[in-house]
Amino acid sequence: MSQTVLHVLSQRPSFTGSGITLDALVRHAQAAGWDQHVVVGTPGDDAAPEVGGLAQDRIHPLRFATKSETDSSDVPFAVPGMSDVMPYPSTRFSAMTSAQVKTYKDSWTDHLRRIVSRVRPDVIHGHHVWLLSSLLKDVAPDIPVVLHGHGTGLRQLQLCPKLGEHARAGCQHVERLVVLHTLHAQEYSRWLGLDLQRIRVVGAGYREDLFHRRGRSDEKGATILYAGKISRAKGLPWLLDAMKALTARIPSAVLHIAGSGAGKEADTLRERIVSMGSSAVLHGRVDQPQLANLMRQSALFVLPSLYEGLPLVLVEACACGCRVVSSELPGIVEGICPHLGDAVNLVPLPPLKGVDEPEASAAPDFARRLSAAMADALAKPPPQPCDLDDRLAAFTWQAVYQRINAIWHEVTAG
Repeated sequence: MSQTVLHVLSQRPSFTGSGITLDALVRHAQAAGWDQHVVVGTPGDDAAPEVGGLAQDRIHPLRFATKSETDSSDVPFAVPGMSDVMPYPSTRFSAMTSAQVKTYKDSWTDHLRRIVSRVRPDVIHGHHVWLLSSLLKDVAPDIPVVLHGHGTGLRQLQLCPKLGEHARAGCQHVERLVVLHTLHAQEYSRWLGLDLQRIRVVGAGYREDLFHRRGRSDEKGATILYAGKISRAKGLPWLLDAMKALTARIPSAVLHIAGSGAGKEADTLRERIVSMGSSAVLHGRVDQPQLANLMRQSALFVLPSLYEGLPLVLVEACACGCRVVSSELPGIVEGICPHLGDAVNLVPLPPLKGVDEPEASAAPDFARRLSAAMADALAKPPPQPCDLDDRLAAFTWQAVYQRINAIWHEVTAG
């Protein structure tokens, strides 16, 4: 008889890194014979969220309000996002009122109790070390919980420490915490007061069936790709500044931008991109097959983000044959660079005010260093594929799933 895992994600599936992780785990667990159900948070007008090819009766959304007056929402405000700028309308945790926080927690508690009672899972796999995950042991005290830290909880802790205390109180009782790299293990251990023996590094993965060099031509000229949210936290304003300097040096350079964002900040950035004329192309949100095709058409992938956990988009880009320029973030230095070697050019972060905003005086220098790193990377030949497959083996979703599957069996064995 197969065992049942209940996956829990507070956000819209498939739109962010944690949603892609959820989708991959579901697909691999399905192939391995696990019985699965998924709880997600979605806008009220998202009639049928899809996760890993599961049947709709296995997906249990809690619906949040949208701008539409006709949606059928359970919660009267937009889905709160683990990033302050999401690729869809969302609520910022740091802007939530006490009444909204109570409604959020009460709504999730009621929803989870109904689903847990109906599904009777053997193990719960929750995503994000934050408010929803803090409810899991209260709702299901006798069911082992494996919690998946993606790094964004650490960022939210800095943005709204009072909510972080709510999260800490519940999350510290989970049976296991799985994280992306060892630096995260240490940070989460300090925050939650968890013994490191309860924390496991599982990494993150990419779909090797989608992200590969097959069909690629290395005659890419100065084609550059950015993929991510349209937001300041991803470093996009300074990448646009860097492109202005780069095109003065390499007139044929073109920046392709794949991603979306909501709100005034994203609208302002989109206006800047459009004003750049032929030196920038805005693709909007793309799915993973489309992203892989864009990568195979690019010489260089750039991620100037000011905060990340373990951005697998860098691995995906390398698997597709791109060189990479990235800001020098701890997760990248510790979790990715040892595997990708000289395929990656790192740009030191500028001094920051807050979590992800450069000091005004340092921003121009950050843009100059980005521009110089891109020019240097474009002058190099593409990464050689001969040893890249071996280097990327640790990042396959099959490898990540096997690590997590072992933990599921470990916590259910007793």
